[in-house]
Amino acid sequence: MGKKRIVAKGEAESVVGAPRAGAAGRKRALDRAVLHVESTYNNTRLTLCDEKGNVVASSSSGALGFSGAKKGTPFAAAKVGEALAQKAHAIGVRDISVIVRGVGSGRESSIRSFINKGFTVLSIKDATPIPHNGPRPPRPRRV
Repeated sequence: MGKKRIVAKGEAESVVGAPRAGAAGRKRALDRAVLHVESTYNNTRLTLCDEKGNVVASSSSGALGFSGAKKGTPFAAAKVGEALAQKAHAIGVRDISVIVRGVGSGRESSIRSFINKGFTVLSIKDATPIPHNGPRPPRPRRV
């Protein structure tokens, strides 16, 4: 057990294990954020970034415990939206811009659950990647 130490009033900052002012693990306050929604047929991932593009918080339906075909459902996407909205509320986010990628069924429900938690949506942009010319066609069959 070690020797007991008496700490004076002015000496409290130097105690080992006490949190320092400006510690590295502190959350920063954001007013605006960018919400990236990636919705595929199999999963829905939400990422909250600041305006420079640095990731602040993220979540997915697989991370919440959904497995298999249930990960791609709108219900799972709504739960992901609610979980990330709680994280965003703790950071202090009020306004979000949304960028959506993918064609899955969780696109709208994840954004709706975010709006229901009291966030203001400034813009919604669809950035789904679309092939311009597609893959090379198969060669003619030789018989």
